[in-house]
Amino acid sequence: MKKYTLLYILALFTSLSAMAKVDVSNAKTENMSNPLGLDTNQPRFSWQITSDKKDVVQTAYEILVASSLDNLKADKGDLWNSGKVTSAEQLWIAYAGTPLKSNQRAYWKVRIQTNKGKSEWSEPQEFGIGLLKESHWSGRWIGLDRLMPGEAHGLHSRLAARYLRKEFELSDKQIKRATAHISGLGVYELYINGKEIGSTEVLKPVPSDYRRTVYYNSYDVTDALAQKTAIGIVLGNGRMFTMRQHKPYKSPAFGFPKCRINIIVEYTDGSKQTLKSDESWKVTADGPIRANNEYDGEEYDARMELGNWTTVGFDDTKWLKAERTDIPYGTSRGQMTPNMTEEKLDIKPVVNVVDGKTIIDFGQNIAGWISFIPRGNAGDTIKIKYAEKLNEDGTLYLENLRDAQSEDIYICNGKEI
Repeated sequence: MKKYTLLYILALFTSLSAMAKVDVSNAKTENMSNPLGLDTNQPRFSWQITSDKKDVVQTAYEILVASSLDNLKADKGDLWNSGKVTSAEQLWIAYAGTPLKSNQRAYWKVRIQTNKGKSEWSEPQEFGIGLLKESHWSGRWIGLDRLMPGEAHGLHSRLAARYLRKEFELSDKQIKRATAHISGLGVYELYINGKEIGSTEVLKPVPSDYRRTVYYNSYDVTDALAQKTAIGIVLGNGRMFTMRQHKPYKSPAFGFPKCRINIIVEYTDGSKQTLKSDESWKVTADGPIRANNEYDGEEYDARMELGNWTTVGFDDTKWLKAERTDIPYGTSRGQMTPNMTEEKLDIKPVVNVVDGKTIIDFGQNIAGWISFIPRGNAGDTIKIKYAEKLNEDGTLYLENLRDAQSEDIYICNGKEI
């Protein structure tokens, strides 16, 4: 009897030792973490397996998709319950539940079975559907569809940034959530009540051939809203108003900067309110960014700063009425890739003075720009010239830049002293 007991305990120990600790990690929707504005109503899910054992192979999975986080935590897949699916696949598993609609949010999780044990449910993930059809958008494309004083087409195209703003009155009902869908061409910055949305992202949206595709980004802006809400948008050239106009076959012109925004506010009682761009907005080109060009750089005149123009109560009576612009030819699509983000580099540059000019050598090529604290009287100008390498005498090597000016200009307002 003791022999059989010993054999049973040994078999049980062997079985337990063969079991692995299995976890599901890095769950992604369309290869992104918690994305909003997906350009599909059939998103695809992926995940990775982590384990303390080797040779762990998935044998089955189960996915739950719910309309609320509470439902998901209660294991209620009211949008989709895949059931146990015998499969080793863990990449691009397509959603196959209740049809999803524009601007809809959903939550999902997955658990798996392997040849050496099973996992617990993964951490909840969120995703949001974009505005899937043109008819699902409200409002207009707006901007200034013309040159303003001091602007020019040509070898060195020069165009000031466009600043747009509008104040809205929201319902006093409780907000469930609010989603901003914005396309700012060529590049944009979005502010709500003085707060920049997506502040770590730069040069958004990603560039495209605007004759084919026009991207928009989506953000959760619930916490940024108030009953009285001010929205501000800065529009830069990007590659919409092209850097060069002398060789149209190489750099086609797509028109002037423009934008379209819908902020869909959903209230807890089921009602909705859409804040949209139209001709009731105000616009000015008389802000501090006097020129912005990917080849030539940016000119910033601090004497023309606008103050608290992104907050409620700003006096915009001298601004122009926003113009309804040409509609971009390309198809509007939710951007299914992350925007570029800032990364501060911890580099100690070598500083030299050559021919009366300060040369700052970072020792490597960098795609980006530098920050500095300006000092000067009103009207004093600081120029920063960029190059990829140095000449033997320590001066900037500029021949490979051809006719690109590649410089930033900052004009002091006198308050920097």
